[in-house]
Amino acid sequence: MKFKGFYDVLRENLDMYRGDYELIVDYAPDIFKLLSDLLNDKRIKARTRIMICAALGYFVAPYDILPEEIYGPQGYIDDIYLSSLILKKIAEETGQEILEEYWDGEEDLKKVIMECQKRSKEILGKDTEKILSYVGLENLK
Repeated sequence: MKFKGFYDVLRENLDMYRGDYELIVDYAPDIFKLLSDLLNDKRIKARTRIMICAALGYFVAPYDILPEEIYGPQGYIDDIYLSSLILKKIAEETGQEILEEYWDGEEDLKKVIMECQKRSKEILGKDTEKILSYVGLENLK
């Protein structure tokens, strides 16, 4: 029996999704992979690693702010919000180049991060504060 990685499970779960939030939800697998790959880079500082681990943990947390079990693919909007916020911080602190090295997506990463951050924040409203509190990153905004 062959086990699937979380990336493959995400890709399978979201490939068939067509809906209002498809534009940002489709990025979830590639963003998850980017964050996972960044952990292998020795240039990533300890504080940044903690933020990355918070985002990765949030992806797999069964009862986060928008649980996928209840909301289906739309349940990844909060994961996208947290991940794009952390990627934006990494770009500011470490440089966009390090993110580009690990990005496997076809679209321009900088635009993806900006679009995901903007759209997910609009959709989530004040729930963004709950998400940051859930992972202990209240000061990240």
